[in-house]
Amino acid sequence: MFKIIFSILLTVLLSLSSKAQHKDTILLMNGNFVVEKVIDTVIGAVTIINPANTKEKLHYEYDEIYCVKYASGFTDYYYTQDTLKGNYFTREEMQYYMYGERDARKGFKARGCLIGAGVVGLASGGLGIFFAPIFPYGYMGLSGITKVRIKHSTISNPNYIDYDAYILGYERVSRTKRRIQALIGGTIGLAVGYGLYFGVLKDKLPSTLTLRF
Repeated sequence: MFKIIFSILLTVLLSLSSKAQHKDTILLMNGNFVVEKVIDTVIGAVTIINPANTKEKLHYEYDEIYCVKYASGFTDYYYTQDTLKGNYFTREEMQYYMYGERDARKGFKARGCLIGAGVVGLASGGLGIFFAPIFPYGYMGLSGITKVRIKHSTISNPNYIDYDAYILGYERVSRTKRRIQALIGGTIGLAVGYGLYFGVLKDKLPSTLTLRF
């Protein structure tokens, strides 16, 4: 009985392994990748079966794709350096740029911007200043300008940091995440601050700080 069960399990594992080996890899321009069998590459898109719903198809336009690595070993590149299209990087540079995007997307947290904008929003809203929203949202704007510190713990390969394209990709995603977190933190802080002001602090603060309607 044990031999029969073992034989069945081995057959299933070999079958799954065989299917995985025959899948292709689509490397997207945002640094993500999709491992699935390519069934079509015409009409300006690469088509696969949706792994979540086998009755549907997913289409990736050529502009979204860096390359497709087929199970046969052949690689089909869709990205080419073309300044007229805004593609200033070489293929190698673009690959490092995408690595930077991917690492920042996975490892960069931007918690400082979330907390900082929240504190600014809470303080300005809590004082009842008429132009209170300017402060947290101004903080959001500044958060996308300041230098990004790349933590080595978030880098998937230490050698990547030697490439300028990698740093640019990492910084682009990091600044976007900073703005988003600052927007969330500032909005929450501002709402809480206004709540405190109208609920508790309005009659206790000097009249020069109160809102005028």
